[in-house]
Amino acid sequence: MGGTKLKHLLLGCAVAALVLGSQAAKAADCVVGVAMYTLGAPYFAAQVAAAEDQAKKAGCTVYTSDGQNDMGKQISDVEDMVARGVNLLILNPRDPEGLVAAADAATAQGVKVVVMDSSINTRANVVTQVRSSNDQNGFLVGQWLAKEMQGKPMKIILLSGDKGNEVGRDRRLGVFKGLVEGQLNNEGKVGFEVVGQGWGGWSHEGGLAAMEDLLTAHPDANVVLGENDSMVLGALKALEASGSTDVLALAAADGQKEALAMIKEGKYGATGLNDPDLVARTAVDIGMQALDGSLPADFPKLKLTEPAVITQENVDQYYREDAVF
Repeated sequence: MGGTKLKHLLLGCAVAALVLGSQAAKAADCVVGVAMYTLGAPYFAAQVAAAEDQAKKAGCTVYTSDGQNDMGKQISDVEDMVARGVNLLILNPRDPEGLVAAADAATAQGVKVVVMDSSINTRANVVTQVRSSNDQNGFLVGQWLAKEMQGKPMKIILLSGDKGNEVGRDRRLGVFKGLVEGQLNNEGKVGFEVVGQGWGGWSHEGGLAAMEDLLTAHPDANVVLGENDSMVLGALKALEASGSTDVLALAAADGQKEALAMIKEGKYGATGLNDPDLVARTAVDIGMQALDGSLPADFPKLKLTEPAVITQENVDQYYREDAVF
């Protein structure tokens, strides 16, 4: 082999090694932590799976944690991730106030913090918050409920997630705003009764237990409204066991595939669109841009996905049998 060709070959090998080395270094430098406050419902399992997949596709090392619905544990999880060298933290906070200090401390260590799904106080020093519009999803669900129950008295059993949780609050208040507006538009008056509120912890089992208690106290209820699909699916088991067949079931948000299948069959009224896959992947993508410096300086501190109410009329647009959630 001639000297010139040999030099070119060696130069090419050196360049290739440099590129590969740079790529490896970039992957090694990208360490993502996904700190969930719970994995106790299918929604959260789908969310963490999507975030992990999106980060790994970008060549990052990924750590995940389950706060087990315990704020103290989630704070400890975040601190552990920072100590392990994460430079991007995707945080679904247990408490909007309680996780502020942990988020601020991570940011002070140079970590890019993106909050997803649940909210955090706006004083927290984070890149942005990514979630569906709990208020607008709820509003659309409430308007649908007003039309569906037009002319009928409403006695509503409300299934809420956790006390003090801002997501649940925004969802139920969004539904009630939509319901009031819908009744005013349709009937020129407002009239509904929330006969009881139960706390289901966002889970199927919690919804079942809360509904059993509330149904015993209020056997004449004709609507069950949950702040997510998992609790309503549990409530339907309680209704089935009691022989109650004339209760309209609906949720302020989520779009869980089991609920969508029942909507298709006419056994479930409606739910708001809150796609965990979309929220998680969007959060990771924004975080990666923050890491590489390509995120615009004026990027908003709140990124909302498009709201929608899923009913029997449009469920085929959203239902995927092979979906994780």
